[in-house]
Amino acid sequence: MTPRSVFPFVSLVLLLVSGPVARAAQGAQPTGYQTLTNLPYRTGNLTPDMQERCRLDLYVPTGVTNFPTVVWFHGGGLTGGERSLPTALKNQGIGVVAASYRLSPQVKAPAYLEDAAAAVAWTFRNITNYGGSPNRIMVSGHSAGGYLATMIGLDPKWLAVHGLNPNQLAGLAPFSGQAITHFTIRAERGIPETRPIIDEFAPVYHVRKDAPPLLIISGDRELELLGRYEENAYFARMMRLVGHTNTTLIELGGYNHGGMAEPAFPLLLQFVRKLPGAS
Repeated sequence: MTPRSVFPFVSLVLLLVSGPVARAAQGAQPTGYQTLTNLPYRTGNLTPDMQERCRLDLYVPTGVTNFPTVVWFHGGGLTGGERSLPTALKNQGIGVVAASYRLSPQVKAPAYLEDAAAAVAWTFRNITNYGGSPNRIMVSGHSAGGYLATMIGLDPKWLAVHGLNPNQLAGLAPFSGQAITHFTIRAERGIPETRPIIDEFAPVYHVRKDAPPLLIISGDRELELLGRYEENAYFARMMRLVGHTNTTLIELGGYNHGGMAEPAFPLLLQFVRKLPGAS
């Protein structure tokens, strides 16, 4: 796929997902939407930083049940950024959990991975209280958020702490996430960002045949950060080589790292619409 070849595909997807996901998936329309903000997803003996950062905003449709939910992690290089409910995911018949997490240098790896897993675990424990299906939870995020999504979805140890298996997730959809060890984790170790490392903190280190469905979206390879497209292409290739049959890689020609999120949201919604119903 060349960097420009995806433009017609993106236009088609925009048409396919113009209506709420619930219309196609359930044949029912929400009567409205409810937003709850600043909910703590960790409890117990928390540090002041955890009390501040380990919180989420919840957006759910009302009047329908069994709806899918996207857990969304913000970007910011694991050193910045704030949670927000993406406008493109509103009024689409789905639930959205937007979670913040602790940041470097106040903390170091794996603190932000532990937080991401705790936010997903909160969703599994609580989404049924709002009508959502625990069998239709998927994880997504942009940049650092995409990295967190794939790490907790591929390495079982993060969700195992909460008695969960990542294969319970309905899907993973990183937007321009790192597939090698994140550059902030390398910086914490004094390693230059141009020196690639693949270790236990790299999603590609954890490729496996039985992982949830995976949609990898990247910006234009000539406009992305460093080698972001190339590492995701390698990631997708390795997933396929180990026998994972539901890995899709899409390059958004003409879009840089920051700009790729907007055209990626319709692709995410199409991915959500394909989720099977709860058993």
